[in-house]
Amino acid sequence: MLCRNRFIVETGTGADLHGEDVTKAACRAVKDAISRSCLCGLAELMGLKDLNEVDVEILIAVPRPQEVDLEKVKAVVPIGRKTAQAVEGGLTVEGLCVAQFASDRSKIVVANAAVTVLINR
Repeated sequence: MLCRNRFIVETGTGADLHGEDVTKAACRAVKDAISRSCLCGLAELMGLKDLNEVDVEILIAVPRPQEVDLEKVKAVVPIGRKTAQAVEGGLTVEGLCVAQFASDRSKIVVANAAVTVLINR
């Protein structure tokens, strides 16, 4: 009987400073999380030959979760069988409207991500 075991959980934060794009903030949060992880233990200690055999669960917290393009968020992760979920959270704060970046948006949107890598053993 196979059991799913967590190998690593990383968290990250991302923001869209101009445009209030929750997907952009979410992608940056995932990239932040995975940039601190080296999964060499999967190959060297666990004997895993194909990193696409791992499961990767992505949890995103943003102010408007229904607007997140989860396919774009999953595309940030280069390995594994990926699932993604967006929930209410994150942060919106007043920013500065700069016409060259986004003429009608002035809020900063912040996303939080938790990326979990699981293996079947």
